[in-house]
Amino acid sequence: MGWQGKDPSTDFRGGGFISLENLLYFARNFPKSFQDLLLKREGVRSAWEYPFAVAGVNITFMLIQMLDLEAVKPRTIAGANFLKFLAENESAFDLLYCITFKIMDQQWLSMRASYMEFNVVMKSTRHQLESELMLEDVTRLEELPSYSVLTR
Repeated sequence: MGWQGKDPSTDFRGGGFISLENLLYFARNFPKSFQDLLLKREGVRSAWEYPFAVAGVNITFMLIQMLDLEAVKPRTIAGANFLKFLAENESAFDLLYCITFKIMDQQWLSMRASYMEFNVVMKSTRHQLESELMLEDVTRLEELPSYSVLTR
């Protein structure tokens, strides 16, 4: 699955337990998309790919930061909009995680990235996601343009 060592628990430092919950939600709710990413089935792949599980932990960490979830009140439009989605759907964070993972993989493929460009890909993913979260006509996560990349 792309853990960095023999003990996967050490890879959860950045994203915490919620990272594991996100991976499980993704596997259970969008098994086709999950398996496509895990097994790198789509696109022309790099010889030196990103480690799947660790990428997932990094996505959780990035979302927490981007949405400003550790603050009492979000200081960004994307964070404020996300709280509206969360009020309507208690699984909003998990769903956004799944969308983000697919966006990240699409960015990876379009940039023809390899392992050393992972941070560049994550920045590009964050930028795209922030742009989509700030669209005025989006009232639910399912209305995000990138939601359509998920398959069950």
